[in-house]
Amino acid sequence: MKKKILNTILLLLFVSAFSFFIFIIQPDRLYLHGVVYEVRVINGFTNNSSLPLVIWCSSKDSDLGGRALQEHDDFSWRVTTKLWNTNQFCCTMKWDAKRKSFDAFKVPRDFYRCGIFKKCSWLVREDGFYFSPDEVNWKKDFQW
Repeated sequence: MKKKILNTILLLLFVSAFSFFIFIIQPDRLYLHGVVYEVRVINGFTNNSSLPLVIWCSSKDSDLGGRALQEHDDFSWRVTTKLWNTNQFCCTMKWDAKRKSFDAFKVPRDFYRCGIFKKCSWLVREDGFYFSPDEVNWKKDFQW
């Protein structure tokens, strides 16, 4: 009986410590109804001052609209995930004659990939699309 009580107390302490840690690390990203991710798409072209990167993003529930991004401009938004919902945002990019659609955010893929700070960043360059959870280490995901 004493062992069962001790195990229950230890479990409660662990859950309390874990919850406290999460709220201290990222209080503005956690809500009672889901986890908040920040998605950012950056124009990483080196010389497109005369021709912007056109981006249009939407999900099944919302249309974020389109933007024309000049060099180093970005387009960002927040996504709140819920247990019963699989949020997915698809973006279509157009630059000169090139056009590409891709999933900028997808819960099953990005749940862990976006890191503890829930940051999902994309850098679009002439040779392809790069992903980073910290905007320091970029990994090429795919080409145009």
